[in-house]
Amino acid sequence: MIYLKTNDEIEMMKTAGKVVGSILYELRETVRPGVSTKEIGDYIERRIRGEGMEPTFLGYYGFPASACISVNEEVVHGIPSAERVLKGGDIVGVDIGATYGGWVADAARTYAVGDVSRKAADIISACEASFFEGLKHCLIGERLGDVGHAIQACAESRGYSVVRDYTGHGIGQQMHEDPQVKNYGAAGKGVKLMKGMALAIEPMINEGTYETETLLDNWTVVTADGKLSAHYENTVVITDGEPELITLDSREA
Repeated sequence: MIYLKTNDEIEMMKTAGKVVGSILYELRETVRPGVSTKEIGDYIERRIRGEGMEPTFLGYYGFPASACISVNEEVVHGIPSAERVLKGGDIVGVDIGATYGGWVADAARTYAVGDVSRKAADIISACEASFFEGLKHCLIGERLGDVGHAIQACAESRGYSVVRDYTGHGIGQQMHEDPQVKNYGAAGKGVKLMKGMALAIEPMINEGTYETETLLDNWTVVTADGKLSAHYENTVVITDGEPELITLDSREA
């Protein structure tokens, strides 16, 4: 069932979203060569708790950390580790959620670590661009298929594949709610968008095949061919007019 949020409920989500967006912006400086993914995860947890909020991911279905940190060929759900030290040329996806008063906001970014190759920089750029193409269709009366189709068309036009095994989702009092938000599909199909819907829209695109595998830790998802992957996500609220990105920091432009 899709639950439409009231203005008061959206305000709670926006409070959480402001913190999520701020942390992701700050990570532009934190993510650098020589830093372990555990250090990044610990920083995220301190920041969320320091705002009086709960790290949504910690313990979610048994997940052992407060952030998913996925490097290079890792698509999503990477577990922070003291042994995983970033080096120049890596790309790293960081996905975080914060819960405030029982309401959740969720977002992700992919960062370049030091100087990266042109292909690495391009997949990061293409992933973000595909999100914003999908966002153009987050209007009352359009359909989820319009959003997914736009994301897919943008990514594939730049030579990338769109992950099928993992999708975006509704969000509110739970991190994952209805509806499922696919990053691919047919325009004009799917659920019609309505005011008060809150959606976590999160393109995951790969350099090679869209197929994925899960490592033996039962969490970390990697590309089946070992090529690069990128992830970009915001929590989006459908309004009477333009969609509202509640996890986009005001300093991002």
